[in-house]
Amino acid sequence: MKQFFPPGANSLVRFCLLSIVVTLCVAMWLGAMIVRSPYEMMQNVPREQPVAFSHEHHAGGLGIDCRYCHNTVEVSSFANIPPTKVCMNCHREMWAASQELEPVRESYRTGRSIEWTRVHDLPEFVYFNHSVHVHGGIGCSSCHGRIDKMPLTWQAQPLTMEWCLDCHRHPERFVRPRAEVFNMSYAPPPNQIELGERLMREYRLQRLTSCSTCHR
Repeated sequence: MKQFFPPGANSLVRFCLLSIVVTLCVAMWLGAMIVRSPYEMMQNVPREQPVAFSHEHHAGGLGIDCRYCHNTVEVSSFANIPPTKVCMNCHREMWAASQELEPVRESYRTGRSIEWTRVHDLPEFVYFNHSVHVHGGIGCSSCHGRIDKMPLTWQAQPLTMEWCLDCHRHPERFVRPRAEVFNMSYAPPPNQIELGERLMREYRLQRLTSCSTCHR
């Protein structure tokens, strides 16, 4: 019987099949890396806003407490964006004629909210409660970075599930005294693990890693 395939055909087929498998695996790995990359997550990218609000100026320079604007952060699952009247508490007098603040004055006159660009935008299937973390001794800067040094706000952390789980598995590395939660310049002491374990007992914190903790 005539032989249609050369002697090396079997080896060639095996090589092609192996190449296809390897290529698919590499493509899947690259896709996963891209999805988790700072580029895809828009990490460290300052977001343009209708008004160039500077946390560096307000929180850092003027020392305004986070809770003055985000006044639900201790009692609610979300840290609200302040209504325009909160801005106008100061800007009725300060920079009252500034052209840059015209969108703020227009919002105050008309009652229409300013359409801010959301920076920390979690997926709809993720539940996050600000008040639980605040009362658990997790500082603002742990998630938001040194927001008091941001002229325009950007996302400082990746906000991936892996990043969240790192804290949920080892809260003793991150928990701080409640009095320091809103202190942007707080630095963990050398005995952080010892302090963290003590605070976990005091605040009754648990290592919550169940799926239903965040996915409800």
